[in-house]
Amino acid sequence: MDYIERSMTLDLSLIGKESLPSLFSYTWKDTVLYALGIGAKKDELDTLYEGRGPRVIPSFAVVPMFGPMFELVAQTGGDLAMVVHGAERVRLRGPIPAAATLATTAKIRGIYDYRKFAIVVVDTETKTQENHILFDTTSQIIFRGEGGFGGTLPPKEGKEDKVAEIPKGRPADFRIEETTSPEQALLYRLSGDLNPLHADPDFAARVGFARGPILHGLCTYGYMVRHVAKGACQGDATKISGFEGHFKKPVWPGDTLVTEGWKVAPGKIALQVSVKERSEVVLSGAWATTS
Repeated sequence: MDYIERSMTLDLSLIGKESLPSLFSYTWKDTVLYALGIGAKKDELDTLYEGRGPRVIPSFAVVPMFGPMFELVAQTGGDLAMVVHGAERVRLRGPIPAAATLATTAKIRGIYDYRKFAIVVVDTETKTQENHILFDTTSQIIFRGEGGFGGTLPPKEGKEDKVAEIPKGRPADFRIEETTSPEQALLYRLSGDLNPLHADPDFAARVGFARGPILHGLCTYGYMVRHVAKGACQGDATKISGFEGHFKKPVWPGDTLVTEGWKVAPGKIALQVSVKERSEVVLSGAWATTS
């Protein structure tokens, strides 16, 4: 993907147009690389060893969808150097196989104007070779500095969209703390998101991150899903059937992530992820569903 800076008017004619199916073939080594990229440790051997499957962490869904999703985002004409992830939602219909060829179609739901920035919302659907829907996703991609083009705000979120909310005044049912590696972003990017924002200090400084390359939002997202498995599923991530999170603050490799979870109903968990060193919430509006 080309991250050369450019400045163009966002192409609103792309709204509603569906891409052709994009094929993605992978093996167990790809699922293990992804698991390592989101911090999996040796006590999660089921996700790291082919002798046990391996079991695929369900947030791996963001890997096959990333290419076709981002290809549509690139076609909008926005400045890719100023892109950050705003939010991600995944819903699964069943366990992700350890090796497969999958087909993903993507469609831009909307391009919205927030004055200082624009948000492109992309829906994807991924199917097996047998044409069964395996999972669907919704990505919100933020173009910093691309707002003010006279567009609309997105529709207000309905009650049906709020799967689980943090109950006021109630302590979390589980809290998991884990420190990321200084090399975490360099490892995670090998699963497909090669944006130099996560690797190149000079590039990061040029686009507003003087401290250095930031961790991929989807890496923090994967940590959250692993922590749900530990805190609510006895370590079995395949019991997780859906999850969402909104990225609020940057995370740097080496930060300590703290995931808190509230079991608000059978199979529904409200979540929040913060960085311990700065006491900042970095992932909010988050939830997971379990079977």
